Amino acid sequence: MLLNTIRYLLIASLISFSAFAKADFMIVAAASLTNALGDISKAYQAKTGVKITTSFAASSALAKQVENGLPADIFISADSKWMDYLYDKGKVDGTSRKEFLGNTLVLIAPKGQSFRANLVKGGQLANAFEGKLCTGETETVPAGKYAKEALQKLGLWDGIKSRVVGTEDVRAALAFVERGECAAGIVYETDARISKKVDVIGTFPEDSHAPIVYPMAMLSQSEEAKAFLEYLNQADAAKIFAEYGFKRLQP
Repeated sequence: MLLNTIRYLLIASLISFSAFAKADFMIVAAASLTNALGDISKAYQAKTGVKITTSFAASSALAKQVENGLPADIFISADSKWMDYLYDKGKVDGTSRKEFLGNTLVLIAPKGQSFRANLVKGGQLANAFEGKLCTGETETVPAGKYAKEALQKLGLWDGIKSRVVGTEDVRAALAFVERGECAAGIVYETDARISKKVDVIGTFPEDSHAPIVYPMAMLSQSEEAKAFLEYLNQADAAKIFAEYGFKRLQP
């Protein structure tokens, strides 16, 4: 049993190394960018022949992986704090950094199981539904941090905090709600838009939390990666981001 496990890990390591070796560069990006950036990367590869490896997870998890030696070339975070974290560790080329996308925070429920909730100061949420509320881990994952901040500012946190389930990233929170394992969730609008299994209950006021900003920056001096970073600011990429609901912060 142990031998088989060791063999599996060795094979997995070789496959992973091979994938990195064949790629011209690697992007690590927030889980909420999975679909949009995946489409953009495919289009860019088809256009240029450049091979791209992508890895999507919570910004917090990716930042820790980069800190520990993950050989990535571009980092795109769902908040500024984790980009700042890597910059302070000497991992980010600060001259390449751009805050280029924005998003919106929404409350969701499984399809057909909507309820009324007032997302205003002094409103009602805890009594509006039964069961758990899923979002990203509220101390580390950007979506969860934005969610906690919004609930606190609206005076809704104390009534619901015992029912909050923190997940490894925002897509995990979406999946829990899709399966009905959580009766409600707080995710980005762009996540809700890609799912046919959830309903949007409401949108959190923009002033209830810090602006949702996606900074991107270089982690290496790869010329291929630099060219792709510039491509992300161009019209073709901007169109795909817009189709998924992201707000472009820079023209």
